[in-house]
Amino acid sequence: MVGGGQGAFIGAVHRMAARLDGHYEMVAGALSSTPEKALASGRDLGLDASRSYPTWEAMLDGELARPEGERIDAVSIVTPNHLHYPVARAFAQAGIHVICDKPLVHSSDQANDLLAVVKQSGVVFAVTYNYTGYPLIRHARDMIRAGTLGDLRKVVVEYHQGWLATRLEDTDSKQAGWRTDPARSGLAGAVGDIGSHAENLAATVTGLELESICADLSTFVPGRRLDDDASLLLRFTSGARGVLLCSQIEVGHENDLRLRVAGTQGSLSWCQEHPNQLDYLPLDGPRQVLTRGQGYLSPAAQAATRLPGGHPEAFIEAFANVYSGAAEAIRARQERREPDPLIAIYPTLADGARGVHFIEKTVESSQSERKWTDARWTAEG
Repeated sequence: MVGGGQGAFIGAVHRMAARLDGHYEMVAGALSSTPEKALASGRDLGLDASRSYPTWEAMLDGELARPEGERIDAVSIVTPNHLHYPVARAFAQAGIHVICDKPLVHSSDQANDLLAVVKQSGVVFAVTYNYTGYPLIRHARDMIRAGTLGDLRKVVVEYHQGWLATRLEDTDSKQAGWRTDPARSGLAGAVGDIGSHAENLAATVTGLELESICADLSTFVPGRRLDDDASLLLRFTSGARGVLLCSQIEVGHENDLRLRVAGTQGSLSWCQEHPNQLDYLPLDGPRQVLTRGQGYLSPAAQAATRLPGGHPEAFIEAFANVYSGAAEAIRARQERREPDPLIAIYPTLADGARGVHFIEKTVESSQSERKWTDARWTAEG
């Protein structure tokens, strides 16, 4: 692991998710941006002193110096955004599989370079859009793929938080500090941090491709340098329409991520704060409440489920499904076989690159006087 040491929130989440199904053992780390804190974090987590490194560069050199069968198989990158690119590029180029937090990198140029590096090295590269790991999200995706909703007409995805309603970055909050700093966070604030999750969730579930966007980014907290609220209208290449809302200044909201999809034959509705329930509204029939852990769910949803119905599974388990998907892909490469398609489900490098393009186009649209901005994406940008 790179990053995720003392004072970091998401590093502990990644470690729990990686351990949950027994696929990973954490054996090495460069866990902070300062050598002293990195080494102290390694001691806290019980890492062998010989594999607790002061910097990520030292970790890469140290692991490559070990016999091939004894070095790390994969690296998990949980640093602030500005370090994703150099760390991911170096490890991927060295032939080490990569699991990287989102948003992927700061620019499409960096994303396209990573695509080229990974194509050459052949490593597995996963991006932890963890909300795609919920069983009912996978069932919703499979319902849409099966044509249950008919032709899709409308997609509404919302992500509401309130934790940055004040200048929390002026306190000792490490999370607020880097997320509101353009040098470390990137072009966007709320759009990059949680809007990227919303875009990925909608794209994963619906399979729709963006054609154009009309975006309005706002910064409500005085003195803040990045957006903390955004409203987007979406047009998809299929003719469907959409709305994406994300905000980190909505007082009282915690982690309110919602998705609604409407088609010619029915609609679906899901809320992350109640993730074990999916509402299905068919055209000619009563409203149905689908719940996790049931035999009527799709094979992919059942494969992502650990407990019987009525025993809630939530955030850590969804995160773990992404890690397990990447583990299956890595093992399949090591064993020269095809991965199990019900297990090896995870957001890819291409998903991350598309997310970076989305962030750039959202900022461009908000700064433009044009009503609509072309948002179509290919692997070449």
